[in-house]
Amino acid sequence: MSLQAITVPPETSQPPAGLIVTLHGWGANAEDVASLLPLLNLPNYQFVLPNAPYPYPYSPIGRAWYDLRVENMYQGLAESRQLLTDFLKSLESTTGIPLSRTILSGFSQGGAMTLDVGSKLPLAGLVVMSGYLHPDALTAAKSGIPPTLITHGRYDEVVPLQAALKAKETLKSLGVTVEYHEFDMGHEIDPKTLEVLRNFVVNTIA
Repeated sequence: MSLQAITVPPETSQPPAGLIVTLHGWGANAEDVASLLPLLNLPNYQFVLPNAPYPYPYSPIGRAWYDLRVENMYQGLAESRQLLTDFLKSLESTTGIPLSRTILSGFSQGGAMTLDVGSKLPLAGLVVMSGYLHPDALTAAKSGIPPTLITHGRYDEVVPLQAALKAKETLKSLGVTVEYHEFDMGHEIDPKTLEVLRNFVVNTIA
């Protein structure tokens, strides 16, 4: 079992400035993420958008990193964690871009996966949009967690703002460089989110 992904090359003919991997949320898919790329205005970067390995229970086209239904909470997480780790480690050979110039980002459940898996790899940076911490996600993380951008909506009705604050405080207590932004929005990615993401990418990779 391996992850299927959409790869979007840079718009320019130059070698990519870096690589951005973006993980979709519960019930979304890689195509949803791809629709946002034109708004990001990062023409020099290559993007890799993996689909989560599991079907989403409520829609034939949605995917899931693990189950979030109460009766099966977190079922599949261990498998997804391993699949994503192997996938990220393989990118250097498939893209020619080292992990040190790769940013792992994710929305909602994808943000939780970003914090969990990304904290244990030598990536350039992590971006967590409307995400949360898995229980014990950072206990195994050694020092050297990449710089992390956290964005969240104050009116998020799916993942409460408290989850972002907890992630921020936990990371800071581990000595991680954290950039934190909250916006007047719900559980979504809006233009303001994309703007701070873009700035974080450019500043981190540069």
